Amino acid sequence: MVEIIGAGFGRTGTASLKRAVELLGFDPCHHMSEVLKQPSTTVQWTTALNGDPSVLPELLRDYRATLDFPGCLLWREMMDLYPSAKVLLSVRDPKKWYDSARATILSPIRNENIDQNLAALLAPFSEAMASRGFRRDLAEADMIAVFNKHNETVRAAVDPSRLLVYEVSEGWEPLCAFLGVEVPDVPFPRSNDSASFRDNVTKIISGRAQDMAT
Repeated sequence: MVEIIGAGFGRTGTASLKRAVELLGFDPCHHMSEVLKQPSTTVQWTTALNGDPSVLPELLRDYRATLDFPGCLLWREMMDLYPSAKVLLSVRDPKKWYDSARATILSPIRNENIDQNLAALLAPFSEAMASRGFRRDLAEADMIAVFNKHNETVRAAVDPSRLLVYEVSEGWEPLCAFLGVEVPDVPFPRSNDSASFRDNVTKIISGRAQDMAT
């Protein structure tokens, strides 16, 4: 059962936050990396993004938390499905977010090893995310406006008692207080900076392409 609904866009520290919430016991946590490891799930995610959330309970059956894309685009639907779940809106300075996103998630990964079947799965999935506002063809000012509007909408719609607006630079204390757990005696995770992002995605996609070809 999902207990944490991540409403923040990717590149707001969600890779670090995934490790953090899992260390706090909310394991496993769904993240875009899970989609890349299990590309067949893009079919169901595309269905949900296109307006049919009935597939979400099966998709998220084994997860206790969600973060990043594509779940952050379905935060309203998840709030209805999991009325006791808390909403975690990870945020970042908009300009820094855009610069990081442009170098990573807004820049298509081109890999000669990508299997055609995998590419066929990812294309409608990307289109469905674009229909929800996450488009790669927008200019900087327009993309930042999308980012800001998303965050403002979440802030306005979610009851403050159910919502944490959070930057990963804040560390353990506000996160643990919000989730009602003790602060662990380990450093807060730091991972997946822009420099390593593309290599990580390429490795995952290449691996999946090889699996699908065998």
